[in-house]
Amino acid sequence: MNTHPTPSRWRVAAAAAVAMATAAGGLAALSGTARAADEPVTVQYRTSATGATADQSEPWIKVKNTGASTVQLSGVKVRYYFKADSSSASYRFACSWAVKGCANITGTFGTLAHPTATADRYLDIGFTSGAGSLAPGADTGDMQLRFYRSDWQPLKQSDDYSFGASQTSYANWPNITAQLAGSTVWGAAPEGNDPGDPPTDPPADGQSLFDDFNYSTSSDPKISENGWNVRSNSGGPGVPGATWSPENVTFASTGGNSVMNLRTSTAGTAESTKQTEVVTKAMKFKNGTYAARVNFSDAPVSGPDGDHLVETFFTINDLTAPMADDYSEYDFEYLPNGGWGESSNILYTTSWETYNPDPWQAVNQHTEGRQSYAGWHDLLLTIDNSSIKYYIDGQLFGTHDATYLPERPMSINFNQWLIDLAGQTSTTARSYDEKVDYVLHVKDQVLTPAQVTAKINAYRSAGTTFEDTVSGS
Repeated sequence: MNTHPTPSRWRVAAAAAVAMATAAGGLAALSGTARAADEPVTVQYRTSATGATADQSEPWIKVKNTGASTVQLSGVKVRYYFKADSSSASYRFACSWAVKGCANITGTFGTLAHPTATADRYLDIGFTSGAGSLAPGADTGDMQLRFYRSDWQPLKQSDDYSFGASQTSYANWPNITAQLAGSTVWGAAPEGNDPGDPPTDPPADGQSLFDDFNYSTSSDPKISENGWNVRSNSGGPGVPGATWSPENVTFASTGGNSVMNLRTSTAGTAESTKQTEVVTKAMKFKNGTYAARVNFSDAPVSGPDGDHLVETFFTINDLTAPMADDYSEYDFEYLPNGGWGESSNILYTTSWETYNPDPWQAVNQHTEGRQSYAGWHDLLLTIDNSSIKYYIDGQLFGTHDATYLPERPMSINFNQWLIDLAGQTSTTARSYDEKVDYVLHVKDQVLTPAQVTAKINAYRSAGTTFEDTVSGS
């Protein structure tokens, strides 16, 4: 099931009263524009929760473009470092208000590889494409952010590396780092924890599925032997009465690699509409890393443009009952001509909790990119025990909450289909292509984009076109 991703409600926990201000533990901030002349991005910080302990930490932040070129905020990541109150403590992020819009700001927690006396955790603050860009000299304006313990117990912040008790007005703050396009350009991390140096070697011995789609035709017996089904059975999603056409799934060599092509064609009627889907027969994939290199198309191969097309890479399990709480689905869905109320191209990443097909009711969280995504893209989805993250071409696109984590294993899918026939009413034949270079899943391991690239390169250097060591348990 792929369908219109209804936005989830933004839930904000009630803010607690701020403790009395103290001057304990403050690190003197760099004032004015110190260091800014040599940095493309600087971070300014203040807090209204100044106590040594507080109900929540409130790192209010501004990001400023102090370089000479426009900065896309989707390429910026800000990291705040802190000391957890205990090894078992968990935290939640919230945005109270932001000039750029809270829906365009993400917050994700992580554990430092080299803990210090003042930091063993961090909060990564990122931006979706909806946050836009910063011209030289411009800043984001207020981002009134906060985080708190999941059990709402008071947290100690006087021993937090990035905390400044005396910072009650904005000033440059070097104990918060900023990355631009993956490189650290501002601030100093706790010793040994530079976020600009992520691991590039993939973890060893992980259970993995890799397929280079090195097949001859859709009827190649190796496709079934390797655990895939090329769909031919009827049903949704898509135009009622359309056909799922195995012969429209083809394989060819491009740039030295075998590439799978999914073609959807129509002449403006349900009977002429042929859609395509390739899906793993086993539902055995849950937490870990999912990656694929996909070529999205904006224009048809031939014929008139304008159909409400959906091009996808996703994971899913079955809905056992309306609003069943063990349903899971995680989507990359590109609509080159709009649809679902959108008038132009849009990319959705959507994490599903559940839905009711009739009457329609959806519980999900999604991130949107309203621009063309035509061409090749590296799509990466990671799922651990705290969040779901979506990356496009190595950049974080969206982070979704633990509420939407999977309860049961899923299948891996690619499909291309038409929402309806309203986008283009011509009866002239036309067809659209979605291409897939490879797919990778690594069970229970969260890989960085660089680690995924290294793992794919290792498979190809060894001449491996397929591997499946993922157990069904």
